[in-house]
Amino acid sequence: MTQFFRSLIFVPGNNPRFLEKAKKLRADIVCFDLEDSVPDNEKVNARNLIKSALKSRQSYESSIFVRTNSPTSGKISSDLKEVVQKGIDGIVIPKVNNVKEMEKIEKILSKLEKTRNLKPIQIIPSIESAEGVVNTYNIASFGKRVSAVVFGVFDLLNDLGVEYTKESEGARYSRAKIPVDAHAAGVVAIDAIWQDLKDSKGFAKDCKLGKSLGYSGKSIIHPDQISVVHKLFHPNKSEIFWAEKVCKAYLESTKKGKGATIVDGKMIDEVHFKQAKSLLEVVK
Repeated sequence: MTQFFRSLIFVPGNNPRFLEKAKKLRADIVCFDLEDSVPDNEKVNARNLIKSALKSRQSYESSIFVRTNSPTSGKISSDLKEVVQKGIDGIVIPKVNNVKEMEKIEKILSKLEKTRNLKPIQIIPSIESAEGVVNTYNIASFGKRVSAVVFGVFDLLNDLGVEYTKESEGARYSRAKIPVDAHAAGVVAIDAIWQDLKDSKGFAKDCKLGKSLGYSGKSIIHPDQISVVHKLFHPNKSEIFWAEKVCKAYLESTKKGKGATIVDGKMIDEVHFKQAKSLLEVVK
C-alpha cells in the first residue's frame, strides 16, 4: 500500500461505534487513539477494543495507525505491547521531545516485531512542545521508520503558556519551522487539527495556510473534514509537473544501473522518487 498523508483522522479507541464506523472512512490514515480522547480509566478497555479492531484489518479502507500515550506518561510500553500486532501500519507518538525518547521506543518495537514475526511499522512523531520544536529535524531524521511528523498546536501553546486562538500567533514560528525541518530530513509534515467544526470557512482557510507552509496534509477529528482536506491538499500543476520529471529521470537512471540523479540541479534519490510516485498516484 502506498502511503498518502493528506488526512489523518483520530478515532477514540474506547468507542466501539466509532471504531466500527471507521471501516468506511476514506481518510489516508485512520488513527485509533489511546491518548487525549481516552480517559485514564478507559485505557485498558481502549487497548482491548483496538486489538479486536486490528483483527478485522481487511475491513478498513485506510491505513491504520494507533496513537499511543506519550513517552513521559509511563503508559507507552503497555500500549505498544498490546497493539503492535498484525494489521497495524504504524504508530503516532504524541509529545515527542527528543531522540532519546525515540530510541527507547525503537527498542520496544524491534523486540515486539521480532518475537511476533512482524514487518517494521512506521512511526509518526508528534511535535507538541518547545523542546520538540527545537529538535524536530533530529526527530524526523531518526530512521527509516519515521515517515512523517505531525504538529500538535494545543499542547505546544500550553507548554509556552500561551492561550489558544484561531490565529494562534504564539504558534506561528513553530508551525512554519516543523515542515522545513521535516522536508530537510526527507519526510513529510502533517498540520495540526482545527477544533471548531462549525467554522467551515475558517477550516478551509487554515488548510490553505498549512499547505502554503509546506504541510502535506492535516490532522482531523471529524469525517466531514476529509473531503475538504483532500481537495485543498490536492497537488497543484507545478507539483505534478515536477513529480513527473523526477519519476522519469530516476527510472531512466536506474535502467542504466545508477541510483541518484540530478534534476534541474537538484540531487534526486529513491526517497524523492517514492514521494513523487505517491503524489502522481493521488492525482490518477
